[in-house]
Amino acid sequence: MNLETYAENTWCKGCGNFGLLNSFKDAVNELVEEGALKAENMVISSGIGCHGKTVDYLNLNSFYSLHGRAISCVSGMKIANPNLTVVAFQGDGDAFGEGIAHVIFSAKRNMDAMLLVHDNMVYGLTTGQFTPTSDKGFKGKSTPRGSIEEPMNPLALVLASGGTFVARGFVGKRKHLVGLFKKALLHKGFSFVNVLQPCVTFNNTYSHFRENTYILEDEGHDPADFQAAWDKALETERIPIGLFYQVEKPTFTDLLLEDLVPAERRKPPSTAISEIISER
Repeated sequence: MNLETYAENTWCKGCGNFGLLNSFKDAVNELVEEGALKAENMVISSGIGCHGKTVDYLNLNSFYSLHGRAISCVSGMKIANPNLTVVAFQGDGDAFGEGIAHVIFSAKRNMDAMLLVHDNMVYGLTTGQFTPTSDKGFKGKSTPRGSIEEPMNPLALVLASGGTFVARGFVGKRKHLVGLFKKALLHKGFSFVNVLQPCVTFNNTYSHFRENTYILEDEGHDPADFQAAWDKALETERIPIGLFYQVEKPTFTDLLLEDLVPAERRKPPSTAISEIISER
């Protein structure tokens, strides 16, 4: 299907967002062609930052969210209509700065939603400030002498919070990234994909990631092994990419609603959900 839109793309030439966007398009198209996904049942949302424009460039049902709240927005959509496939696009500053509590609780609840993080380790839209994932010593407009903070580890955060699908990809390895997106879209539960996505203007990390990443699947990693996933998430000398961890557990909507759909009652979601709970 054609996922193109009329919107003019305003990302910088060479931005890692292009690789991420095209990989997501390929993943959706392949799943639609395989009959595993219905594009009309998808809803996407984004936060604030360069990544936020993603919803302009995808011909899918979409909703612009507030800073850091995209995952909570799609969570509400999923509760109202569990038949939807919902995806939140967020940046590293958006997700792990303003939105960190929403990420933690979405993982804790095993919300049946996909969170795709554009991790370029810099606030690109506001021209170069450090973010929670920036390397120690990062020099930008807000840290001209270098950041004194240690970077946050997104994978460890989500693993510790209870995420049931935890992965990391790199836009420089597109075929592999498409495969990760397909698995994440089909996973029932909270699926988290942190994407290494260089900002060519303020933090060009292409060479670093090309030289230092390796694919977990090529080394026989078992994604069912939590301890192995945790150990790999903490690696720093080399940078593993791939599916770190996947497990099946009841989702928040399964436990809350069972097989009922509040949206079909044509009432405000809060009223419909209250009725469903009281009927048990």
